Amino acid sequence: MASVKATNPSTKTKTKPSYLPAKSKIKPTYLVLGSGSIGFAVAKELRELDKDLVIIDKDPAKIETLREEEYEAIQGDISNPETLNQINVRNLTAVLVLSSDNESNKSAIENIKKLVSPDVYCVARASDVINKKEMESKGADYVIIPSRVVATSLARTLERAESMRRGTKLTRWLKDIADKKLGVVVHDNPDPDAIASAMALKEIAKTYGIESTIFYHGEIGHQENKAFVNLLDIDLNRMEETDISDFQNIALVDCAVPGSNNMLDRDTHVGIVLDHHPVEDAEIDADYIDIRPNIGATATILTKYLQELNIDITSNLATALLYGIRTDTQDFKRNTDPADLSAASFLYPLADHEILEQLERPSIATETLEVFGEAIKNRQVFGSYLLSNVGTVRDRDTLPQAADYLLNLEGISTSIVFGVSKDKIYLSGRSNDIKINLGDVMKRAFGEQSAGGHATAAAAQVPLGVFSAAKDRQTLLRLVNEAVVKKILSAVGVEEAED
Repeated sequence: MASVKATNPSTKTKTKPSYLPAKSKIKPTYLVLGSGSIGFAVAKELRELDKDLVIIDKDPAKIETLREEEYEAIQGDISNPETLNQINVRNLTAVLVLSSDNESNKSAIENIKKLVSPDVYCVARASDVINKKEMESKGADYVIIPSRVVATSLARTLERAESMRRGTKLTRWLKDIADKKLGVVVHDNPDPDAIASAMALKEIAKTYGIESTIFYHGEIGHQENKAFVNLLDIDLNRMEETDISDFQNIALVDCAVPGSNNMLDRDTHVGIVLDHHPVEDAEIDADYIDIRPNIGATATILTKYLQELNIDITSNLATALLYGIRTDTQDFKRNTDPADLSAASFLYPLADHEILEQLERPSIATETLEVFGEAIKNRQVFGSYLLSNVGTVRDRDTLPQAADYLLNLEGISTSIVFGVSKDKIYLSGRSNDIKINLGDVMKRAFGEQSAGGHATAAAAQVPLGVFSAAKDRQTLLRLVNEAVVKKILSAVGVEEAED
């Protein structure tokens, strides 16, 4: 019978505990410090991208679970510099410091920058802004605050849901009028934003088999606006030459109230209102209303609809919309929202940049130069406010150009230029004064039915009324000047003593 050899437990070969590092150090591309919910989620994403990574955590139970799921995992204190000795850091692309302990994360960042390399990309997690700034000061390249990330993601999801809802409502309305004609009305003396937006709505309506026509009242006087219409061959129709009652449905674009800066009767029922100008307490009778005062241009709103409804955008339309956004936001320097930048980014590769270049360098009309001269000569300065009466104006589009120009004068934070036509006083203002809302100033001075706009850009149209009885033109201009200056200064609370 064969004998069985006894084994001495003290001489039995010992295996290396699984939580100790191998003799040859691991060479990860990514190092994840902290395996909580966020750290593990990031590690999972990296592994799905086939990245080499190692996870370090001080909790042995978590390390065991990670190893069971075939992750390279090491037990250790992420704030202890000795922990990094278990890693071959030569191949590291980035270190992600994602534990929920702010102090441990700060220590880990310091260790990484000192012992690994000051150039290794370091992402860190912080609980608040104060800890975020401290981690950045210690060398973190990018710091996340989880609560803010969640809030931002949720806000974007809600924004997307709202966009889908708007697209659905607009689609439903258009389908309901599929056999009827649509009149698209823009504001008087339309600018590129209004015209481009009307073009976009016409394209959307066309998708649903709806025949539509764009209408305007007044003049397209600004040289750039004339070039815009001509170069893009835009089909516009004067309201005076058409019976608007022939159209069963009306859309208002870049204006919101019938009879206010447009030729519609005040009691006109409107099907759609698409605008970015604030209307405050105005009551609007319409089937579908989309007014977003936070957006810098109505063209941005229409671009979002085109995207949401997955409608192909021609080069001409993309060029018009991009130019409309750029002009209404003054090349993204005025009343600009991230949505404007996003829309412009989407339109940019689709636009005709040769046409855009021509639009940016139009010839300057003699009248424009004359108005500039009158505005400079007749300027009246009250503190940081500049008011200028340019007298008789034939092209009201010269007024905002002059207001923009005068705002560049030293010490001026608000410029308002005004002039007189046959039966109205036209005003245009610009401001970079954060203490006032120029749109509100104009409304206080001349009433909500006659004025409006944004905080930095506003306008008004005031009937001449009793001033029209003046004996001669010079008397009329003098009376208008006195009345306008008094109303504006009263609205902003400035004394009339001229500097």
